Amino acid sequence: MAGSAAHGSLLLLLHAHLPYVRHLASPTPLEADWLPEAVAGTYLPLLEVLERLAEDAIPVRLTLSLSPTLLSMLEEPLLRAQVAHWLLQHEALAEREVQRTARDASLGPVARYHLQRLRHLLRRWESHGGRLLPAFARAESAGQLALITTAATHAFLPLLRHLPEALHAQVGLGVQTHVRLLGRPPQGFWLPECGYFPGVEAWLAAAGLRFTFLEARGVVFAEPRPVASVYAPLFTRAGVAVYGRDPESSEEVWSAESGYPADGAYLDFHRDAGWELPLSALEPVLRPGEPRRAVGLRYHRVTGRTEDKAPYHPEAAQAQAQAHARHFVGRRLQRLAALAPRLQRPPVLVAPYDAELFGHWWHEGPAFLEALFREAHRQGLQTRTPLEDLQVSPEAQLAAPAESSWGSEGSARTWLDPSNDWIPPEVHRATPALSAEAGAPAARPARVRRLLDQAARELLLAQSSDFPFILRAGTVVDYARTRVRTHLQRFWALLQTAQGGPGDGALVAAAFAEDVLFPALDFRVFAPR
Repeated sequence: MAGSAAHGSLLLLLHAHLPYVRHLASPTPLEADWLPEAVAGTYLPLLEVLERLAEDAIPVRLTLSLSPTLLSMLEEPLLRAQVAHWLLQHEALAEREVQRTARDASLGPVARYHLQRLRHLLRRWESHGGRLLPAFARAESAGQLALITTAATHAFLPLLRHLPEALHAQVGLGVQTHVRLLGRPPQGFWLPECGYFPGVEAWLAAAGLRFTFLEARGVVFAEPRPVASVYAPLFTRAGVAVYGRDPESSEEVWSAESGYPADGAYLDFHRDAGWELPLSALEPVLRPGEPRRAVGLRYHRVTGRTEDKAPYHPEAAQAQAQAHARHFVGRRLQRLAALAPRLQRPPVLVAPYDAELFGHWWHEGPAFLEALFREAHRQGLQTRTPLEDLQVSPEAQLAAPAESSWGSEGSARTWLDPSNDWIPPEVHRATPALSAEAGAPAARPARVRRLLDQAARELLLAQSSDFPFILRAGTVVDYARTRVRTHLQRFWALLQTAQGGPGDGALVAAAFAEDVLFPALDFRVFAPR
Protein backbone atom coordinates (compact mmCIF):
# COMPACT_ATOMS: atom_id res chain seq x y z
CA MET A 1 0.00 0.00 0.00
CA ALA A 2 1.20 3.51 -0.69
CA GLY A 3 2.50 4.98 2.53
CA SER A 4 2.90 8.45 3.94
CA ALA A 5 6.68 8.31 4.36
CA ALA A 6 6.97 11.85 2.99
CA HIS A 7 4.77 13.06 5.82
CA GLY A 8 6.76 11.30 8.54
CA SER A 9 6.46 8.29 10.79
CA LEU A 10 5.31 6.89 14.12
CA LEU A 11 7.94 5.57 16.52
CA LEU A 12 6.12 3.29 18.94
CA LEU A 13 8.07 2.15 22.02
CA LEU A 14 7.08 -0.21 24.83
CA HIS A 15 9.16 -0.32 28.00
CA ALA A 16 8.91 -3.71 29.71
CA HIS A 17 10.23 -3.73 33.25
CA LEU A 18 9.60 -5.33 36.62
CA PRO A 19 11.65 -5.03 39.80
CA TYR A 20 13.59 -8.14 40.75
CA VAL A 21 11.43 -10.31 43.03
CA ARG A 22 12.65 -13.76 44.00
CA HIS A 23 11.60 -14.87 47.48
CA LEU A 24 12.28 -18.32 48.87
CA ALA A 25 10.85 -18.16 52.38
CA SER A 26 7.51 -16.73 51.25
CA PRO A 27 6.76 -17.89 47.68
CA THR A 28 3.24 -16.45 47.40
CA PRO A 29 3.29 -12.83 48.60
CA LEU A 30 1.41 -10.21 46.62
CA GLU A 31 4.66 -9.13 44.94
CA ALA A 32 5.34 -12.66 43.68
CA ASP A 33 2.28 -12.27 41.43
CA TRP A 34 3.86 -9.39 39.52
CA LEU A 35 5.85 -11.54 37.09
CA PRO A 36 3.16 -14.15 36.24
CA GLU A 37 0.53 -11.41 35.91
CA ALA A 38 2.73 -9.56 33.42
CA VAL A 39 3.57 -12.77 31.54
CA ALA A 40 -0.11 -13.71 31.25
CA GLY A 41 -1.42 -10.21 30.64
CA THR A 42 1.27 -8.65 28.47
CA TYR A 43 4.27 -10.70 27.32
CA LEU A 44 2.52 -13.82 26.03
CA PRO A 45 -0.23 -11.80 24.28
CA LEU A 46 2.34 -9.46 22.71
CA LEU A 47 4.29 -12.37 21.25
CA GLU A 48 1.07 -13.85 19.88
CA VAL A 49 0.16 -10.52 18.28
CA LEU A 50 3.56 -10.42 16.56
CA GLU A 51 3.09 -13.97 15.28
CA ARG A 52 -0.36 -13.25 13.85
CA LEU A 53 0.85 -10.09 12.14
CA ALA A 54 3.80 -11.97 10.64
CA GLU A 55 1.47 -14.70 9.33
CA ASP A 56 -0.62 -12.04 7.60
CA ALA A 57 2.44 -10.20 6.25
CA ILE A 58 1.54 -7.03 8.17
CA PRO A 59 4.71 -4.96 8.70
CA VAL A 60 5.62 -4.27 12.32
CA ARG A 61 8.26 -1.84 13.53
CA LEU A 62 8.17 -1.76 17.31
CA THR A 63 10.90 -0.68 19.72
CA LEU A 64 10.84 -2.76 22.90
CA SER A 65 12.93 -2.14 25.99
CA LEU A 66 13.45 -5.24 28.14
CA SER A 67 14.99 -4.38 31.49
CA PRO A 68 17.87 -6.52 32.80
CA THR A 69 15.91 -7.44 35.93
CA LEU A 70 12.98 -8.61 33.82
CA LEU A 71 15.29 -10.56 31.51
CA SER A 72 16.90 -12.20 34.53
CA MET A 73 13.56 -13.22 36.01
CA LEU A 74 12.25 -14.59 32.71
CA GLU A 75 15.29 -16.88 32.54
CA GLU A 76 15.36 -17.91 36.23
CA PRO A 77 14.17 -21.57 36.53
CA LEU A 78 12.50 -21.07 39.91
CA LEU A 79 10.50 -18.09 38.66
CA ARG A 80 9.54 -19.81 35.41
CA ALA A 81 8.20 -22.69 37.49
CA GLN A 82 6.21 -20.19 39.56
CA VAL A 83 4.69 -18.72 36.39
CA ALA A 84 3.53 -22.19 35.31
CA HIS A 85 2.14 -22.84 38.82
CA TRP A 86 0.31 -19.49 38.75
CA LEU A 87 -1.31 -20.29 35.41
CA LEU A 88 -2.44 -23.72 36.63
CA GLN A 89 -3.87 -22.27 39.85
CA HIS A 90 -5.79 -19.58 38.02
CA GLU A 91 -7.09 -22.10 35.51
CA ALA A 92 -8.39 -24.18 38.43
CA LEU A 93 -10.06 -21.11 39.95
CA ALA A 94 -11.63 -20.24 36.60
CA GLU A 95 -13.01 -23.78 36.33
CA ARG A 96 -14.67 -23.40 39.74
CA GLU A 97 -16.07 -20.04 38.67
CA VAL A 98 -17.60 -21.54 35.53
CA GLN A 99 -19.41 -24.05 37.74
CA ARG A 100 -20.48 -21.38 40.25
CA THR A 101 -21.88 -19.06 37.55
CA ALA A 102 -23.40 -21.76 35.34
CA ARG A 103 -26.95 -20.47 35.90
CA ASP A 104 -26.01 -16.78 35.82
CA ALA A 105 -26.92 -15.39 32.41
CA SER A 106 -24.81 -12.23 32.84
CA LEU A 107 -21.66 -13.51 34.59
CA GLY A 108 -21.56 -17.07 33.27
CA PRO A 109 -20.36 -16.11 29.78
CA VAL A 110 -17.60 -13.95 31.28
CA ALA A 111 -16.46 -16.83 33.50
CA ARG A 112 -16.28 -19.09 30.45
CA TYR A 113 -14.33 -16.42 28.58
CA HIS A 114 -11.74 -16.28 31.38
CA LEU A 115 -11.41 -20.05 31.49
CA GLN A 116 -10.84 -20.26 27.74
CA ARG A 117 -8.35 -17.39 27.97
CA LEU A 118 -6.35 -19.03 30.77
CA ARG A 119 -6.29 -22.40 29.03
CA HIS A 120 -5.03 -20.67 25.90
CA LEU A 121 -2.33 -18.84 27.85
CA LEU A 122 -1.22 -22.07 29.46
CA ARG A 123 -0.90 -23.71 26.05
CA ARG A 124 1.04 -20.72 24.77
CA TRP A 125 3.40 -20.83 27.76
CA GLU A 126 4.00 -24.55 27.19
CA SER A 127 4.54 -24.00 23.46
CA HIS A 128 7.41 -21.64 24.36
CA GLY A 129 8.83 -24.23 26.74
CA GLY A 130 8.42 -21.68 29.50
CA ARG A 131 11.10 -19.47 27.91
CA LEU A 132 10.04 -16.23 26.25
CA LEU A 133 13.38 -14.60 25.50
CA PRO A 134 14.14 -16.75 22.42
CA ALA A 135 10.77 -15.68 20.98
CA PHE A 136 11.59 -12.00 21.48
CA ALA A 137 15.00 -12.55 19.89
CA ARG A 138 13.39 -14.25 16.89
CA ALA A 139 10.97 -11.34 16.47
CA GLU A 140 13.95 -9.00 16.38
CA SER A 141 15.74 -11.18 13.82
CA ALA A 142 12.56 -11.10 11.72
CA GLY A 143 12.64 -7.30 11.72
CA GLN A 144 9.53 -6.77 13.85
CA LEU A 145 11.29 -5.57 17.00
CA ALA A 146 14.21 -3.35 17.88
CA LEU A 147 15.19 -4.59 21.34
CA ILE A 148 16.94 -2.09 23.58
CA THR A 149 18.17 -2.11 27.16
CA THR A 150 18.05 0.05 30.27
CA ALA A 151 19.96 0.41 33.53
CA ALA A 152 20.88 -2.84 35.28
CA THR A 153 18.38 -2.48 38.12
CA HIS A 154 16.38 0.42 36.67
CA ALA A 155 18.14 3.00 38.83
CA PHE A 156 17.05 6.63 38.58
CA LEU A 157 20.31 7.87 37.09
CA PRO A 158 20.10 11.59 37.99
CA LEU A 159 20.50 10.61 41.66
CA LEU A 160 23.72 8.76 40.79
CA ARG A 161 25.35 11.61 38.87
CA HIS A 162 28.05 12.05 41.55
CA LEU A 163 28.81 8.34 41.61
CA PRO A 164 30.58 7.57 38.30
CA GLU A 165 31.26 4.00 39.43
CA ALA A 166 27.53 3.42 39.89
CA LEU A 167 26.71 4.94 36.48
CA HIS A 168 29.34 2.77 34.82
CA ALA A 169 27.94 -0.33 36.52
CA GLN A 170 24.29 0.41 35.79
CA VAL A 171 24.81 1.22 32.11
CA GLY A 172 27.52 -1.33 31.37
CA LEU A 173 25.81 -4.21 33.13
CA GLY A 174 22.56 -3.36 31.37
CA VAL A 175 24.28 -3.79 28.00
CA GLN A 176 26.14 -6.94 29.08
CA THR A 177 22.96 -8.62 30.36
CA HIS A 178 21.15 -7.81 27.13
CA VAL A 179 23.93 -9.37 25.05
CA ARG A 180 24.16 -12.44 27.27
CA LEU A 181 20.44 -13.22 27.26
CA LEU A 182 19.32 -11.95 23.85
CA GLY A 183 22.41 -12.63 21.75
CA ARG A 184 23.20 -9.24 20.22
CA PRO A 185 24.26 -5.81 21.49
CA PRO A 186 21.50 -3.22 21.92
CA GLN A 187 21.69 0.00 19.96
CA GLY A 188 19.44 2.03 22.23
CA PHE A 189 18.86 2.70 25.92
CA TRP A 190 15.75 3.53 27.89
CA LEU A 191 16.58 6.02 30.65
CA PRO A 192 14.71 4.67 33.70
CA GLU A 193 11.74 6.92 34.46
CA CYS A 194 13.00 9.06 31.52
CA GLY A 195 15.48 10.41 34.08
CA TYR A 196 17.98 12.57 32.21
CA PHE A 197 20.75 14.79 33.55
CA PRO A 198 23.34 16.63 31.43
CA GLY A 199 26.26 14.32 30.81
CA VAL A 200 24.54 10.95 31.13
CA GLU A 201 24.75 10.59 27.36
CA ALA A 202 28.54 10.24 27.66
CA TRP A 203 28.04 7.03 29.63
CA LEU A 204 25.66 5.75 26.95
CA ALA A 205 28.10 6.58 24.17
CA ALA A 206 30.94 4.83 26.01
CA ALA A 207 28.78 1.68 26.10
CA GLY A 208 28.21 1.82 22.33
CA LEU A 209 24.60 3.05 22.53
CA ARG A 210 23.28 5.29 19.76
CA PHE A 211 19.91 6.66 20.92
CA THR A 212 17.68 7.22 23.92
CA PHE A 213 14.35 8.84 24.82
CA LEU A 214 13.43 11.86 26.92
CA GLU A 215 10.31 13.33 28.42
CA ALA A 216 9.05 16.16 26.18
CA ARG A 217 10.44 18.94 28.42
CA GLY A 218 13.95 17.50 28.07
CA VAL A 219 13.83 18.25 24.34
CA VAL A 220 11.59 21.33 24.30
CA PHE A 221 13.86 23.17 26.78
CA ALA A 222 17.14 22.04 25.18
CA GLU A 223 19.79 24.66 24.37
CA PRO A 224 19.61 25.93 21.75
CA ARG A 225 15.86 25.48 21.50
CA PRO A 226 15.01 22.79 18.93
CA VAL A 227 13.52 24.09 15.71
CA ALA A 228 11.40 20.93 15.36
CA SER A 229 10.30 20.66 19.00
CA VAL A 230 9.78 16.94 19.85
CA TYR A 231 9.11 15.98 16.24
CA ALA A 232 12.74 15.28 15.34
CA PRO A 233 15.65 13.83 17.28
CA LEU A 234 18.48 15.93 18.64
CA PHE A 235 22.15 14.99 18.55
CA THR A 236 24.16 15.46 21.72
CA ARG A 237 27.87 16.25 21.70
CA ALA A 238 28.52 12.66 22.77
CA GLY A 239 26.96 11.52 19.48
CA VAL A 240 23.88 9.95 21.08
CA ALA A 241 20.54 10.86 19.47
CA VAL A 242 17.70 11.77 21.82
CA TYR A 243 14.01 11.47 20.96
CA GLY A 244 11.32 13.40 22.84
CA ARG A 245 7.93 12.00 23.79
CA ASP A 246 4.96 13.33 21.83
CA PRO A 247 2.49 14.40 24.57
CA GLU A 248 -0.56 14.19 22.31
CA SER A 249 0.08 10.57 21.31
CA SER A 250 0.61 9.62 24.92
CA GLU A 251 -2.44 11.45 26.24
CA GLU A 252 -4.86 9.56 24.01
CA VAL A 253 -3.71 6.26 25.48
CA TRP A 254 -2.44 7.10 28.97
CA SER A 255 -4.99 9.57 30.32
CA ALA A 256 -7.16 8.14 33.09
CA GLU A 257 -9.83 10.69 32.22
CA SER A 258 -9.93 10.72 28.42
CA GLY A 259 -7.59 7.91 27.33
CA TYR A 260 -8.85 4.88 25.47
CA PRO A 261 -8.66 2.49 28.48
CA ALA A 262 -11.27 4.62 30.28
CA ASP A 263 -13.91 3.65 27.72
CA GLY A 264 -16.99 2.04 29.24
CA ALA A 265 -16.75 -1.09 27.09
CA TYR A 266 -13.42 -2.23 28.48
CA LEU A 267 -12.80 -4.66 31.34
CA ASP A 268 -12.65 -2.82 34.66
CA PHE A 269 -9.23 -3.48 36.21
CA HIS A 270 -10.26 -2.52 39.75
CA ARG A 271 -13.44 -4.62 40.03
CA ASP A 272 -11.78 -7.94 40.87
CA ALA A 273 -13.42 -11.10 42.21
CA GLY A 274 -10.67 -11.33 44.81
CA TRP A 275 -12.27 -8.47 46.71
CA GLU A 276 -15.85 -9.71 46.40
CA LEU A 277 -16.15 -13.49 46.56
CA PRO A 278 -16.07 -15.48 49.82
CA LEU A 279 -12.52 -16.49 50.69
CA SER A 280 -13.43 -20.14 50.35
CA ALA A 281 -14.40 -19.51 46.72
CA LEU A 282 -10.94 -18.13 45.90
CA GLU A 283 -9.04 -21.35 46.48
CA PRO A 284 -6.55 -22.51 45.27
CA VAL A 285 -5.25 -19.05 44.31
CA LEU A 286 -5.71 -17.83 47.87
CA ARG A 287 -4.75 -20.39 50.46
CA PRO A 288 -6.50 -20.57 53.85
CA GLY A 289 -5.30 -17.78 56.12
CA GLU A 290 -3.95 -15.57 53.33
CA PRO A 291 -5.24 -11.98 53.13
CA ARG A 292 -7.43 -10.95 50.25
CA ARG A 293 -5.86 -9.70 47.05
CA ALA A 294 -6.82 -9.32 43.40
CA VAL A 295 -6.90 -12.67 41.58
CA GLY A 296 -7.27 -11.46 38.00
CA LEU A 297 -10.87 -12.59 37.49
CA ARG A 298 -12.94 -9.58 36.49
CA TYR A 299 -16.56 -9.74 35.42
CA HIS A 300 -17.49 -6.10 34.82
CA ARG A 301 -16.71 -3.39 32.36
CA VAL A 302 -15.69 0.17 33.11
CA THR A 303 -19.29 1.26 32.38
CA GLY A 304 -18.80 4.85 33.61
CA ARG A 305 -18.43 6.90 36.77
CA THR A 306 -20.56 4.64 38.87
CA GLU A 307 -20.15 1.80 41.35
CA ASP A 308 -22.91 -0.08 39.55
CA LYS A 309 -20.84 -1.80 36.85
CA ALA A 310 -22.38 -3.65 33.91
CA PRO A 311 -21.24 -7.16 32.89
CA TYR A 312 -18.30 -7.40 30.49
CA HIS A 313 -18.87 -8.29 26.83
CA PRO A 314 -15.57 -9.41 25.24
CA GLU A 315 -16.79 -9.05 21.65
CA ALA A 316 -17.93 -5.46 22.16
CA ALA A 317 -14.64 -4.61 23.89
CA GLN A 318 -12.61 -6.08 21.02
CA ALA A 319 -14.62 -4.08 18.51
CA GLN A 320 -14.00 -0.92 20.52
CA ALA A 321 -10.26 -1.62 20.59
CA GLN A 322 -10.28 -1.80 16.80
CA ALA A 323 -12.24 1.44 16.59
CA HIS A 324 -9.78 3.15 18.92
CA ALA A 325 -6.86 1.90 16.82
CA ARG A 326 -8.46 3.40 13.70
CA HIS A 327 -8.90 6.67 15.56
CA PHE A 328 -5.30 6.65 16.84
CA VAL A 329 -3.83 5.99 13.40
CA GLY A 330 -6.05 8.58 11.75
CA ARG A 331 -5.06 11.22 14.31
CA ARG A 332 -1.36 10.47 13.80
CA LEU A 333 -1.73 10.83 10.03
CA GLN A 334 -3.47 14.18 10.48
CA ARG A 335 -0.75 15.39 12.82
CA LEU A 336 2.07 14.31 10.51
CA ALA A 337 0.40 15.98 7.53
CA ALA A 338 0.12 19.22 9.49
CA LEU A 339 3.72 19.10 10.69
CA ALA A 340 5.48 18.04 7.49
CA PRO A 341 5.28 21.40 5.63
CA ARG A 342 6.76 23.22 8.64
CA LEU A 343 9.83 21.02 9.17
CA GLN A 344 13.01 20.44 7.18
CA ARG A 345 12.95 16.68 7.81
CA PRO A 346 10.03 14.22 7.88
CA PRO A 347 8.51 14.49 11.38
CA VAL A 348 8.53 11.57 13.78
CA LEU A 349 5.92 11.06 16.49
CA VAL A 350 7.44 9.26 19.49
CA ALA A 351 4.88 7.31 21.51
CA PRO A 352 6.46 5.51 24.50
CA TYR A 353 4.40 3.50 26.99
CA ASP A 354 4.91 1.01 29.78
CA ALA A 355 4.52 -2.36 28.09
CA GLU A 356 2.45 -3.65 31.01
CA LEU A 357 -0.28 -1.13 30.17
CA PHE A 358 -1.15 -3.33 27.19
CA GLY A 359 -2.85 -6.39 28.62
CA HIS A 360 -2.13 -6.26 32.32
CA TRP A 361 -3.65 -2.87 33.14
CA TRP A 362 -5.67 -2.45 29.94
CA HIS A 363 -7.03 -5.89 29.15
CA GLU A 364 -7.75 -5.07 25.52
CA GLY A 365 -4.36 -3.41 25.00
CA PRO A 366 -2.88 -6.27 22.91
CA ALA A 367 -5.93 -6.19 20.63
CA PHE A 368 -5.42 -2.43 20.26
CA LEU A 369 -1.76 -2.92 19.32
CA GLU A 370 -2.59 -5.56 16.73
CA ALA A 371 -5.30 -3.37 15.23
CA LEU A 372 -2.94 -0.38 15.29
CA PHE A 373 -0.42 -2.11 13.05
CA ARG A 374 -3.14 -3.42 10.77
CA GLU A 375 -4.65 0.05 10.49
CA ALA A 376 -1.24 1.65 9.97
CA HIS A 377 -0.68 -0.72 7.05
CA ARG A 378 -4.16 -0.09 5.66
CA GLN A 379 -4.12 3.70 6.04
CA GLY A 380 -0.48 4.20 5.05
CA LEU A 381 1.02 5.29 8.36
CA GLN A 382 4.75 4.57 8.35
CA THR A 383 6.07 2.97 11.54
CA ARG A 384 9.80 3.03 12.18
CA THR A 385 12.44 2.24 14.76
CA PRO A 386 14.98 4.90 15.80
CA LEU A 387 17.78 3.45 13.66
CA GLU A 388 15.49 3.38 10.63
CA ASP A 389 14.54 7.00 11.29
CA LEU A 390 18.21 7.99 11.55
CA GLN A 391 19.03 6.14 8.35
CA VAL A 392 16.27 7.96 6.45
CA SER A 393 17.16 11.35 7.96
CA PRO A 394 20.75 11.14 9.25
CA GLU A 395 21.11 14.85 10.04
CA ALA A 396 19.76 16.43 13.23
CA GLN A 397 20.18 19.56 15.28
CA LEU A 398 23.01 19.61 17.83
CA ALA A 399 21.72 20.63 21.26
CA ALA A 400 22.09 20.06 24.99
CA PRO A 401 18.89 18.55 26.46
CA ALA A 402 17.40 19.84 29.68
CA GLU A 403 17.32 17.83 32.90
CA SER A 404 14.00 16.02 33.04
CA SER A 405 12.00 12.94 33.95
CA TRP A 406 8.43 11.79 33.56
CA GLY A 407 7.92 11.99 37.31
CA SER A 408 6.22 14.73 39.27
CA GLU A 409 6.88 18.17 37.74
CA GLY A 410 9.32 16.58 35.30
CA SER A 411 11.96 16.46 38.02
CA ALA A 412 13.53 14.03 40.51
CA ARG A 413 10.85 14.85 43.08
CA THR A 414 9.17 11.43 42.83
CA TRP A 415 12.42 9.64 43.79
CA LEU A 416 13.63 12.27 46.26
CA ASP A 417 10.74 12.94 48.59
CA PRO A 418 10.25 12.90 52.38
CA SER A 419 8.98 9.33 52.03
CA ASN A 420 12.16 8.04 50.39
CA ASP A 421 14.93 10.63 50.81
CA TRP A 422 16.76 8.36 53.25
CA ILE A 423 17.76 6.05 50.38
CA PRO A 424 20.23 8.21 48.37
CA PRO A 425 22.52 8.93 51.39
CA GLU A 426 22.72 5.19 52.08
CA VAL A 427 23.58 4.47 48.43
CA HIS A 428 26.15 7.27 48.45
CA ARG A 429 27.75 5.79 51.56
CA ALA A 430 27.86 2.21 50.27
CA THR A 431 29.11 2.87 46.74
CA PRO A 432 32.51 4.39 47.67
CA ALA A 433 33.04 1.56 50.16
CA LEU A 434 32.70 -1.04 47.40
CA SER A 435 34.65 1.13 44.96
CA ALA A 436 37.59 1.18 47.37
CA GLU A 437 37.61 -2.61 47.40
CA ALA A 438 37.26 -2.76 43.61
CA GLY A 439 40.20 -0.41 43.14
CA ALA A 440 42.57 -2.22 45.48
CA PRO A 441 45.52 -3.66 43.50
CA ALA A 442 45.97 -6.80 45.61
CA ALA A 443 44.72 -10.11 44.27
CA ARG A 444 41.77 -11.61 46.18
CA PRO A 445 41.09 -15.23 47.09
CA ALA A 446 38.13 -16.77 45.24
CA ARG A 447 36.00 -16.78 48.41
CA VAL A 448 36.55 -13.04 48.94
CA ARG A 449 35.82 -12.24 45.29
CA ARG A 450 32.57 -14.18 45.55
CA LEU A 451 31.54 -12.18 48.62
CA LEU A 452 32.35 -8.89 46.90
CA ASP A 453 30.51 -9.92 43.73
CA GLN A 454 27.42 -10.56 45.82
CA ALA A 455 27.88 -7.24 47.61
CA ALA A 456 27.81 -5.58 44.19
CA ARG A 457 24.49 -7.32 43.43
CA GLU A 458 22.97 -6.07 46.67
CA LEU A 459 24.15 -2.52 46.02
CA LEU A 460 22.71 -2.55 42.51
CA LEU A 461 19.38 -3.81 43.83
CA ALA A 462 19.32 -1.10 46.50
CA GLN A 463 19.67 1.48 43.68
CA SER A 464 16.42 0.40 41.97
CA SER A 465 14.00 3.23 41.20
CA ASP A 466 10.99 1.00 41.85
CA PHE A 467 11.11 0.98 45.64
CA PRO A 468 11.35 4.77 46.18
CA PHE A 469 8.53 5.10 43.64
CA ILE A 470 6.38 2.72 45.69
CA LEU A 471 7.22 4.59 48.89
CA ARG A 472 6.13 7.89 47.29
CA ALA A 473 2.97 6.32 45.85
CA GLY A 474 2.07 4.79 49.23
CA THR A 475 1.08 1.37 47.90
CA VAL A 476 3.03 -1.63 49.31
CA VAL A 477 5.10 0.65 51.52
CA ASP A 478 6.28 -1.91 54.08
CA TYR A 479 7.49 -4.22 51.35
CA ALA A 480 9.41 -1.49 49.50
CA ARG A 481 11.04 -0.18 52.68
CA THR A 482 12.02 -3.69 53.74
CA ARG A 483 13.48 -4.49 50.33
CA VAL A 484 15.82 -1.50 50.30
CA ARG A 485 16.90 -1.95 53.90
CA THR A 486 17.46 -5.68 53.40
CA HIS A 487 19.68 -5.15 50.36
CA LEU A 488 21.72 -2.55 52.26
CA GLN A 489 22.03 -4.80 55.31
CA ARG A 490 23.13 -7.69 53.12
CA PHE A 491 25.63 -5.41 51.37
CA TRP A 492 27.35 -4.38 54.60
CA ALA A 493 27.34 -7.94 55.95
CA LEU A 494 28.99 -9.21 52.76
CA LEU A 495 31.53 -6.39 52.73
CA GLN A 496 32.44 -6.89 56.38
CA THR A 497 32.81 -10.64 55.85
CA ALA A 498 35.02 -10.08 52.81
CA GLN A 499 37.21 -7.77 54.89
CA GLY A 500 37.59 -10.44 57.56
CA GLY A 501 35.16 -8.89 60.00
CA PRO A 502 32.16 -10.33 61.87
CA GLY A 503 29.57 -10.10 59.10
CA ASP A 504 26.10 -11.44 59.79
CA GLY A 505 26.18 -15.01 58.48
CA ALA A 506 22.41 -15.25 58.09
CA LEU A 507 22.32 -12.12 55.94
CA VAL A 508 25.18 -13.40 53.82
CA ALA A 509 23.51 -16.79 53.29
CA ALA A 510 20.17 -15.17 52.40
CA ALA A 511 21.84 -12.89 49.85
CA PHE A 512 23.44 -15.82 48.04
CA ALA A 513 20.20 -17.83 48.16
CA GLU A 514 17.76 -15.19 46.91
CA ASP A 515 19.59 -12.65 44.76
CA VAL A 516 21.00 -14.72 41.91
CA LEU A 517 20.73 -12.31 39.00
CA PHE A 518 23.74 -11.21 36.92
CA PRO A 519 25.73 -14.46 37.30
CA ALA A 520 28.79 -13.04 35.49
CA LEU A 521 28.93 -9.89 37.64
CA ASP A 522 32.45 -8.87 38.69
CA PHE A 523 32.59 -6.43 41.62
CA ARG A 524 35.44 -4.62 39.86
CA VAL A 525 32.81 -2.99 37.64
CA PHE A 526 32.68 -0.53 40.58
CA ALA A 527 36.40 0.31 40.27
CA PRO A 528 37.11 4.06 40.56
CA ARG A 529 36.41 6.06 37.40
